[in-house]
Amino acid sequence: MGGTVGAQPWEVLLSGRRRHIGAPERRARLAAGQRLAPAARAGSAEEVAGSLVALHGTDPATVYLAVGARLRDASKTVADVERALYTDRSLVRMHGMRHTVFVFPAALAAVVHASTGVAVAARERASFVKHLEAGSEHDAAWLADVEAGTLAAMAARGEATAAELAEDEPRLRTQLLYAPGKKYEAWQSISTRLLRVLGMEGRVVRGRPRGSWTSSQFRWALMPAHAELPVAEAQSELLRHWLGSCGPATEADLKWWTGWKVSDVRKALAAVGAVEVELDEGAGFVLPDAVEPVTTDTGPWAALLPGLDPSPMGWQQRDWYLPPELRAPLFDGAGNIGPTVWWDGRIAGGWAQGKDGTVRWRLLADVGREAAAAVEAEAARLQEWVGEARVTPRFRTPLEKELAGPATPATPAEK
Repeated sequence: MGGTVGAQPWEVLLSGRRRHIGAPERRARLAAGQRLAPAARAGSAEEVAGSLVALHGTDPATVYLAVGARLRDASKTVADVERALYTDRSLVRMHGMRHTVFVFPAALAAVVHASTGVAVAARERASFVKHLEAGSEHDAAWLADVEAGTLAAMAARGEATAAELAEDEPRLRTQLLYAPGKKYEAWQSISTRLLRVLGMEGRVVRGRPRGSWTSSQFRWALMPAHAELPVAEAQSELLRHWLGSCGPATEADLKWWTGWKVSDVRKALAAVGAVEVELDEGAGFVLPDAVEPVTTDTGPWAALLPGLDPSPMGWQQRDWYLPPELRAPLFDGAGNIGPTVWWDGRIAGGWAQGKDGTVRWRLLADVGREAAAAVEAEAARLQEWVGEARVTPRFRTPLEKELAGPATPATPAEK
């Protein structure tokens, strides 16, 4: 791949004709914008998060592995990501799009909260109060008093687990029956759900976990004060950031990624002056300064990305980088993608860590010897970065489970 990417030279659009941006150009944009090609790699966790806008945080290990895959300095380790998250707090783990936990640049916290969190938090609180009143003798006023005690305890401790907070505010141990009448019904304390609601409301954030960087047992801390932005302003700002990193994208991509109504997506597109272009799957959008063809040649590249990485999970319509025939072994039953192997802008296989700690990978497409050698080099880089840690994805996929099982003799396209 060299020179100007795409079949057509740039021309000013005439007579309403949209410029076509084909799959090769989209993959070139991805290589640079997503910091995946070696020449485009970043110098810090903050640079990675700023380029990607959001790092999936549902699986704690994803954040670290997604950053590690995009750093040009292999000596930067887990400690650098922890510094950004828990010492400098330049990155923040909070609820965002689609009710999902992400890691964002701290500067975007107010934008994310106003654009995606406020409406969801209101619904979540109403549901919680309804459940509380139906399943106990308590009401919204009682819950507000528990919240005040919880936040005071958190302020005094700095960071604390739910169990530690319950030592100071014992009412957090109040039990509610969840899923009554279902096979999986269970009594649970209100602490988990209350902290989730407070997180969605932008009042608390997840802090340093107990145990290692792969742990999901988080402490909680007060959310640093931030401005309360108008919803429409925040939505246009979030969309501007995301299109700058991930454009072009279709309206369906944007609706899926944000979790907004179509009407909100369209208003935000108009607010940022998005330009309509033609993609292989139909109409797409880019920012006004991103209409011209990509001229940077990153060269062919390989990458090993973790499950739920922002790149494979960035778009709803994925044929331009994920061949449909490769999907079954790479996704779980709920639509979560597992660890993937990339070659020059396309997903070509998957990887896993065996019980002995070795990184094992398999190509599902015939991409040639050069690709296999590049993937092997990336696997070695990942092996060094992970070190002695053991990483099992939270959402396991058929290929990941197979590769993580007992070792079998490797083929040339499998290590």
